[in-house]
Amino acid sequence: MSRARQPPLVTGISPNEGISWTKVTIRGENLGTGPTDLIGLTICGHNCLLTAEWMSASKIVCRVGQAKNDKGDIIVTTKSGGKGTSTVSFKLLKPEKIGILDQSAVWVDEMNYYDMRTDRNKGIPPLSLRPANPLGIEIDKGRFPQKDLEALFPGMSADFTSENFSAAWYLIENHSTTSFDQLKTAVVNLKKQANKKNEGSLAYVKGGLSTFFEAQDALSAIHQKLEADGTEKVEGSMTQKLENVLNRASNTADALFQEVLGRKDKADSTRNALNVLQRFKFLFNLPLNIERNIQKGDYDVVINDYEKAKSLFGKTEVQVFKKYYAEVETRIEALRELLLDKLLETPSTLHDQKRYIRYLSDLHAPGDPAWQCIGAQHQWILQLMHNCKESYVKEQKGKDIFFPMLDLDSDVRPSPIGHLSQTASLKRGSSFQSGRDDAWRYKAPQQVVFVEKLTKLVVSQLPNFWKLWISYVNGSLFSETAEKSGQMERSKKNARQRQNDFKKMIQEVMHSLVKLIRGALLPFTLREGESRQYGGWEMKSELSGQWLTHVIQTVRLTSESLTALEIPNDMLQIIQDLILDLRVRCIIVTLQHTAEDIKRLAEKEDWVVDNEGLTSLPSQFEQCIIHSLQSLKTVLDCKPGEASV
Repeated sequence: MSRARQPPLVTGISPNEGISWTKVTIRGENLGTGPTDLIGLTICGHNCLLTAEWMSASKIVCRVGQAKNDKGDIIVTTKSGGKGTSTVSFKLLKPEKIGILDQSAVWVDEMNYYDMRTDRNKGIPPLSLRPANPLGIEIDKGRFPQKDLEALFPGMSADFTSENFSAAWYLIENHSTTSFDQLKTAVVNLKKQANKKNEGSLAYVKGGLSTFFEAQDALSAIHQKLEADGTEKVEGSMTQKLENVLNRASNTADALFQEVLGRKDKADSTRNALNVLQRFKFLFNLPLNIERNIQKGDYDVVINDYEKAKSLFGKTEVQVFKKYYAEVETRIEALRELLLDKLLETPSTLHDQKRYIRYLSDLHAPGDPAWQCIGAQHQWILQLMHNCKESYVKEQKGKDIFFPMLDLDSDVRPSPIGHLSQTASLKRGSSFQSGRDDAWRYKAPQQVVFVEKLTKLVVSQLPNFWKLWISYVNGSLFSETAEKSGQMERSKKNARQRQNDFKKMIQEVMHSLVKLIRGALLPFTLREGESRQYGGWEMKSELSGQWLTHVIQTVRLTSESLTALEIPNDMLQIIQDLILDLRVRCIIVTLQHTAEDIKRLAEKEDWVVDNEGLTSLPSQFEQCIIHSLQSLKTVLDCKPGEASV
């Protein structure tokens, strides 16, 4: 192939030396007819065609590449002139190695710049990131032991990159023999380094401006080229093809690893669920534990667990926790109902009543369980009293009762207090005999036995009823702790509001007691409607004075027992009225019987005269009167609070 033009000839290059990537201007003759005519450009044996920019037939601009030779020719090759020659050369300088923390105006290719084979497993020590001699003077290592320096400067360090840097330690360790003048020189060096660093940043920016602009222009040209090519070759966007490829790759990866990832997700979910179960097993096991403890009667444990769960999960927004906490509340509500049923169950001891009230209070039961218990006890006592009357009335109607006269001299009956003394809280049987034979009950009139049973029932049940009210008033039903102080105050407030209601309960019990006794012994003192409710006894014959005296003694002991409970006297006045009526009736009956006995003395007169000239009639009359007075002595004596007959 013949060439129409002369080969290229390079006659000049500026600059004629520099490091890699230095921008140079090549001048010469026959350097091509245009950019497409230029097919080759080497500097020091390195192809620089990629960065070459054809300006004219006598001028080309390019950048020096990573050449291996230190010095070489500049060879230009064109289609029209072929491979050319050069009359000048370019000297490639070795660049100063840029440290990891040094500033650079151009990007440093670390893959080629650093030896990865030798530096792969080497860690960069912190000391390599700082200047070896910051003072710029000769270092004279002293011979001071390291332990002595650590003891002299506790908690400090000679490393000037440390937060606890000690200048004195550094000078002792590195410049112990340095003169003062040298140290002054070191201060000047430090100031120069600081100023140089400040000026260096600005110099780097100024020196790299051309590089920044060239990079910006290159990126803009690349972007425009890609936009043009992409619009022509790809539908709508130059990234659409890449996006499609990535989507296909993603779908393929999902198909390949879907099963594995699914098992992993399931395992992670199971692991997380087990961790949650283990961490919050207290709440998850609480419903079952509550049921077990309720069956065992460990209500204290249930209440403590419920208080703990309420404080931890009472206001939670986590759905699974809310679900289990709702189960806990359901079981606690069932426990409240169970405890309330046990509280209102009769008969029940005062200790159990207080215990159930405390439980319900700790569980924040609605209403006022203590007052409900008081009301239930009141109704139960009234029901017991009426059931007692009904049972004896039915028994009387089913039997033909014989009422013998009571032989006071032989004292065959036990004292009524012997039967009442079984109630320990009364403590009132010390002067009476107990444990006597109960055969007298089979000889006593049914009404007398009923009064004994009724009064014993009242004095055995009313003390606990009264003590329950006192505990309700003073707040001792609840634990005396700071947490319960609010409950105690509410209890006292409720008690003050219900004093009149409780007073009516006591009065109702007292009225029922008195009217039941009147219905059995003094039915004529009741109104017609009261007779049907409190009476119903078959009065074949009236009780004798001796049995009435016995009943009076029983009622008196009952009154003393109720007074010992510190029940207000105005509530017990109705019992005193009953005692007065019984005393009057006993005196009347006794005097009537005495009068009848005196009338029958004439039938017993034998008219036998003794040594004094008297018959037995005066003596019998005297004995009758004395016996009558002796039987009335107890009745006529006034006990405290009784009126004189």
